[in-house]
This record gives sequence, C-alpha cells and structure tokens, in this order.
Amino acid sequence: MNWDFEKIDIHELLPQQPPFVMVDKLLHFDERVTTTAFEVRAGNIFVDNGILNACALAENIAQTCAARLGFVNKYILKRAIQLGFIGSIRNMEILRTPIVGEQLTTTITVREEIMGLTLVDATIIIGNETIVTGEMKIALSDIEMQN
Repeated sequence: MNWDFEKIDIHELLPQQPPFVMVDKLLHFDERVTTTAFEVRAGNIFVDNGILNACALAENIAQTCAARLGFVNKYILKRAIQLGFIGSIRNMEILRTPIVGEQLTTTITVREEIMGLTLVDATIIIGNETIVTGEMKIALSDIEMQN
C-alpha cells in the first residue's frame, strides 16, 4: 500500500507530547525499516549553547521506534497507540552532536520482534554524514494511549 506520509501528523503516532517530541515527521515505513526527520531548534529542551545533547539522540531513536509502532497501531491494526520503553541501548557510537538548524534523518531497521520486545539497528545521519549508530531494544507495554 502507498502511504502519503506528508498527511500524517506525527503527534497522532507518539505517546510523547511537546516539548518532549523529538521527531517532526515520518518519512518512510515498511515491515522492517522506518525513517523519521527532525530539525534541531534553539528552543528544544535538549539544546544547550546551540548543541543538541547526546541524550536527545537516544530519545530520537526511541521516538522513531515509537512512530513505527504508532503507525502500525493506527493505520494497520486500527487500534490505540501503545506505550513502549527503552529496554537497552548497545554499541551506541556518537560521532558528533548536531547543532541548531541541522536536519536529522533517523532510520531504524528491525532485527527481531519477540514477546513484546523489538530489537532495532539505528542510524542517524545529517545529509550524507553518519553521526550516530547503535542498537536499541524497545519493550512494549499493555498500556494504550488515547490521542
């Protein structure tokens, strides 16, 4: 099925609410790969002296996972958004932190889904430059959010 991602409000896919939203839009979704975009803005709660801190990069990856799950729940399974939690972060390498005005493109690739756990490989790029790589495990909750 072809999706018009431009028409999807990212806030309808995420349990997080402003000012804690760390993705702006969904760019791609398929069974294994999800990609989001996020612009670093001066008013972001994770920006200090014009630099987005490393914690925000992990949260950006987690919210890309949340956007994937939200998309599946809302558009495929036709049910409420589920809460997920970071179960673990492994082999995360932060090559540099982004600055205000830069556009992050975050891609997660599902390696495995089993018993409410999802393991993904994650990459964050700016243009053609890879700035973050790593693995994240997301644990799903039975709690559903009503948006």
